Amino acid sequence: MKRGIIGAGNWIQDRVKTIDRWPGEGNLCNVLKEEAAPGGGPANVLFDLNAADPALPLYAAGRVGKDGEGDYLVNEIKRRGIDDRYMLRTDARTSYTDVMSGEGKRTFFHCRGANAELCFDDLCGIDVPAKYFYLAYLLLLDTLDSPDAEYGTQAVRLLKVMQEKGYETVVDFVSEAPEKFRAKVMPALPYIDHLIVNEVETACCTGDALRDKSGKLQWQNLPAAVKFLFDNGVKKTVVIHFPEGACAGLPDGTYIYVPSFDIAKKDIVGSNGAGDAFCAGVMYGLHENWELEKALTLGGAFSNFNLRSATASGGAVTLDTMLSFMKDAALSPLPEGMEL
Repeated sequence: MKRGIIGAGNWIQDRVKTIDRWPGEGNLCNVLKEEAAPGGGPANVLFDLNAADPALPLYAAGRVGKDGEGDYLVNEIKRRGIDDRYMLRTDARTSYTDVMSGEGKRTFFHCRGANAELCFDDLCGIDVPAKYFYLAYLLLLDTLDSPDAEYGTQAVRLLKVMQEKGYETVVDFVSEAPEKFRAKVMPALPYIDHLIVNEVETACCTGDALRDKSGKLQWQNLPAAVKFLFDNGVKKTVVIHFPEGACAGLPDGTYIYVPSFDIAKKDIVGSNGAGDAFCAGVMYGLHENWELEKALTLGGAFSNFNLRSATASGGAVTLDTMLSFMKDAALSPLPEGMEL
């Protein structure tokens, strides 16, 4: 029986700076703390999963440079006992992001680096007994996002090959201009088994905003958004997450909403990697064949612990710790007018 998760895509060194406020242009703020940390979807997801369940087979795939930052990322992979046979080294510099983190918000200044070179040929030969192939982030992988005459993009061709090999595909995106987003993402949907995205990325797909002008979540529109993604090709699971909670659906019309876990503002150190942490928790639950509601709830626990650290995976804890937390932790209030 296949078991384990391949994490492919953006490998990044985050340079996380905790700041006291966000300054206006030309003004000054204070850096309260600075640290280097792994970043990017595969690192965040795999490292969170490794902390939760060290026995779960994990495989890292991507490109980093032949530089100190690349050494750092490869050493972090090895230190956790994650299989690194598909990590390639290149003459391009390792991708990095300056992350400005404060008051639960973060802003990114990104150098694409070696990730821009990651291509179909780098990944199509993967052959390990894993169950899931996770790819992130589409729209931030220049070569994989480049045109393919038959499938739309190289990434879509790759997802098709991975499905043919028997892997269940899991995909995440970054937010982009809606026109560019739809052009790159819509062709991929038929080759995605499990789609885990936030409400902004969902709106880029559907064309319908899931928040009003005041920022209020339009929860009434969520079921239609889930249906849209299935109608356009997603195979097995659609999950949409947001600070208030998450919703998910199955092809048979099943739809559920799960509130997030409550967290005091004083306990939020940063939100860098919170979405990836949620994805890791949901993916673990699905991988272990849990009921959908329990998988979403675990995703909320992963995310809640993530918020307690400035780095993308620094808040990761064991599965037992999260299961214990889930028994007694308070949930956030439902959006106004919603009833479960």
